[in-house]
Amino acid sequence: MFRGFLFLAACSLCLGCDAAKVADSDSSKSTSPSETNSKADQVNKALQGTVRIDGSSTVYPISEAAGSAFHDKFPNVDVTVGVKGTGGGFSEFVKGNIDIADASRPIKQNELAECAKNGIRFLEIPIAYDGLAICVHKDNTFLSEISIESLKKIYSADTAPKTWKDFNPDFPEHPIKIFMPGTDSGTFDFFKEVVVGKEGNIRSDLTPSEQDLALVNGVASEKYAIGFFGASYYFESKDKLKALKVIDPKTKQANEPTAENIERSIYSPLGRPLFIYVSVAAVKRPELRKFVEYYIDHADEICRRAKCVPLTLDLYKTVRQRFDDRVEGTYFYDEEGNSRMGSLSEIYIEKNLTPAR
Repeated sequence: MFRGFLFLAACSLCLGCDAAKVADSDSSKSTSPSETNSKADQVNKALQGTVRIDGSSTVYPISEAAGSAFHDKFPNVDVTVGVKGTGGGFSEFVKGNIDIADASRPIKQNELAECAKNGIRFLEIPIAYDGLAICVHKDNTFLSEISIESLKKIYSADTAPKTWKDFNPDFPEHPIKIFMPGTDSGTFDFFKEVVVGKEGNIRSDLTPSEQDLALVNGVASEKYAIGFFGASYYFESKDKLKALKVIDPKTKQANEPTAENIERSIYSPLGRPLFIYVSVAAVKRPELRKFVEYYIDHADEICRRAKCVPLTLDLYKTVRQRFDDRVEGTYFYDEEGNSRMGSLSEIYIEKNLTPAR
């Protein structure tokens, strides 16, 4: 159960809107405001059930906030949000054990195959933007920006410099303390593909964790550390960390992981969309359907309160329409299984839909 007191004001504002919808649903009767509010209370109390969510630690703050606000409005619906990582969430989703998988990357080909094998149909719903923040200790004076090639040199098993001086002769001769999300994390998958490559290997002599706050605290406590995690965790810890500017391989410009740069796709190539994957079978349950509608309709406000980067309002309108139309499948692979590259606005278009098999 959730008691998200930060969202009480927002939920109270939304209450009147939904009460009006309840009243409009019975056009044959005219009701007074007090009768309308009474109807809304009855509907809110009547809706019952459970919504089961698990997956990405990056999406977790958004889904938790959505669940908290929704539970305040519909107190007889329990929303549980786990944090097994994107891979862990999908492993439960493909078996039908949860209703929604939080994901910090698109569904993988092997996960698509498991869904098809088990008869799990799904709706792919982009819900926010994120960027991978590359962070060092706040007192680091020798590094302020970094290229993708330099990140590869640090993290790749093929190079794996032991000290900062090994990495750059002008840097201090101190061991590099490296922090990284665990391999069940969608953040790890995304970083590996963009930086090291699908066929490359990440070095093993580092400190992994599925808990983003552990990574934040690790980098903050080690003067010669470097690590990466979702930008929302950096936004919450700016007083403890220094975020490096990332050099865009195409424009050669170094850009900070700000909300504005991420939203405008300037923070490239480490910007990415975040998702919820919703079971089509679960949508038949009224409490699940209402929750997803609420999540999408209030996503802009929820993301901002969770210090995440929302999509544009036009994109949210498209997302809601495709949910209402129950559009199944993925936009992020073509028919041959190749990943589509580009910004969300470039990929999330009708012609790119690959129907679920």
